[in-house]
Amino acid sequence: MLTPMQKTHSSHAFSVRRFLSRFARDEDGALIIFGVYVFLIILMVGGIGIDLMRFERDRANLQYTLDRAVLAAADLDQDLVPSEVVQDYFDKADLSEHLTSVTVTSGLGYRIVTGDASAQVKTQFMHMTGVDTLTAPAKSTAEERIDGVEISMVLDVSGSMNDSNRLTNLKAAATSFVDILLGSAAPGDVSISLVPYASQVAVGATILDHYNYSREHTNSFCVNFLADEYNNPSIPPEELLLQTVHFDPFGDVEINVEAGETLANPVCPTRPEVEILPLSMDATILKAHIDGLTAKGNTSIDLGMKWGVALLDPVTQPVVSELVADGDIPGPFADRPVPYNTHNTMKVIVLMTDGENSEQFYMLPPYRDDMSDIWRNPETGNYSVLHGGHYYFPHDGTWNTKPHGDAGAVRLNYMELWERGGLRWNALHNYADIMGSTTAALAQWQDGVPEVKNREYKDARLKTICDVVKGSGVIIFTVGFESPRRGVPTLKGCASSASHYFDVYGPEIVDAFSAIASSIRKLRLTQ
Repeated sequence: MLTPMQKTHSSHAFSVRRFLSRFARDEDGALIIFGVYVFLIILMVGGIGIDLMRFERDRANLQYTLDRAVLAAADLDQDLVPSEVVQDYFDKADLSEHLTSVTVTSGLGYRIVTGDASAQVKTQFMHMTGVDTLTAPAKSTAEERIDGVEISMVLDVSGSMNDSNRLTNLKAAATSFVDILLGSAAPGDVSISLVPYASQVAVGATILDHYNYSREHTNSFCVNFLADEYNNPSIPPEELLLQTVHFDPFGDVEINVEAGETLANPVCPTRPEVEILPLSMDATILKAHIDGLTAKGNTSIDLGMKWGVALLDPVTQPVVSELVADGDIPGPFADRPVPYNTHNTMKVIVLMTDGENSEQFYMLPPYRDDMSDIWRNPETGNYSVLHGGHYYFPHDGTWNTKPHGDAGAVRLNYMELWERGGLRWNALHNYADIMGSTTAALAQWQDGVPEVKNREYKDARLKTICDVVKGSGVIIFTVGFESPRRGVPTLKGCASSASHYFDVYGPEIVDAFSAIASSIRKLRLTQ
C-alpha cells in the first residue's frame, strides 16, 4: 500500500503526463496549419513563376514575329505593300488578332516600318492574387536607307540656254544641288558626274583615251552611236567607237590651223569647260565646273543621256579604276559603278533641258576617211581643186594642169579639209565657181556631205535608253526648264514616274534641283 505521500506524488506525475500529452496533441495541430500556409506560399510562388514563364514565352514569340515582319516590310527590294507584309507574317503565325498597328514612312531611298502588337495571357495561379491576365506588349521598328549614291547630272548647254538667264539659273540650281548632297554626306558615299551636252557630248581626251576609239584626229573628243547601241546602257571600253568627225556644218570662213585657230561651231565642242567631269565628291571642283559652263550648239538629249547612263553602268568600272590610278577620280570610287540593284546603293540621273531634241549632223562615210580632190600649198595657203583632169585655183579663178605649188602642194584627206573651214566655206570657196551655181554647190557640199538625224529619230533613241535604264533600277528625274510643249511628253516619258518630272520657269529650277537633292541626301543604310 502506498503511503499518503506516495499517492500525492503519483497524482502529480499523472497530471504532468496528461498535460504533456495534451500539449503534444495541440502542437501537432499548429504545425499542420503552419505547414499548410508554407505549402500555399510555395505553391503561389511556383505558380507565379509558371505564369511568368508562360507570359515571357508568349511575349518573346510575339516580339520575334513582329521583328521579322517589320524587317521584311522595310526591305527596299520588297515590292508588296509593307503593312500587308507585316499582316501576312502575323496571319501565318496565327497571331493576327494581336497586331494592333503598322506605321510606314517611306521616301526616295528609305523606308521605315513600325509595328505594335499586344497579347493578353491568362494566368493559372496569379488569379488567386487577383491578377487574371498579363499584357504582353511588342513594338519594333525597322529602317532601311541607302548609304551609297551614284549620280549623273545631265545638263543642257545648247545655245538656247543663253536666253532669259537660263544658264545663270541652271548654275545656281546645280550649285545648290551639290551643296545639299555633299554638305551632309560622308566622304565616299556620294559620287556626282557632270555630263554637259549640246550637239554632242564632249567626252574629253582624259576619259576617251581609256576607250577603244578610231582616233582619226585630235581636234575634239566625241563619239557617234548607232541606233541599236541605245538598247544597251553600257559603253564597253574594249569595243571600237567611231570618233565624231571634227567639222562645222554651217561655218563659212577658213580656219588658220597653223596659227592655232579652231572651228567656231564644230559638232563636237572643243571647250574644256563643257567636258564630262566624272565621279567627283569634291564640292569645290564640281561647283567650279558648273560655274564655267558655256552654252552653244544644237540639242542632243539622247547623247547626253547615253553618257549619263554609261557613268552609272558597271561595265564602266575598269575605266573608272584606270582614272583613279591616274588621279582623275578619287580613290574611294575605284569600285564604282557598282552592279545594278546593289542592295545599299542607289543610282540616280537628273536630266535637264530647256528644249527638245534638234537636228544632229553625222559625216557620211565617203567624207570621213577618203582623200579629197583638194590640194593646198603650205607656203601660200592657196587651194587647188581637181576637176575634169585639171586644177582650178579658187584664189584667182584660173586653171592649170598641176596643183598650185606643184610638187610642194599637199593633197588633203577629208579630215584635214574639214578642220580648215566649215562646210559652207568649202562649198562656196572651192566648188561654187566650178559648178556654176552657188545653190548647186551648197546642195552637194554643205547639205549632201553630212547625214542629218531629225528630232523624231533622236526622241526614239532617248525613249529606248530611258526605258532600258529604268528597267535596271536607276531612278530618273527630268527637269523641263521653260521647255516647249512638244518636248514635254518626251521628258515625262523618260522620268521614273510623273512625280519625277519637274516643269519649271526662271528661278524655279533652283527649287526643283533642291527638292531632288533633299530627297537623295537621306540615303544611308541603317537597320
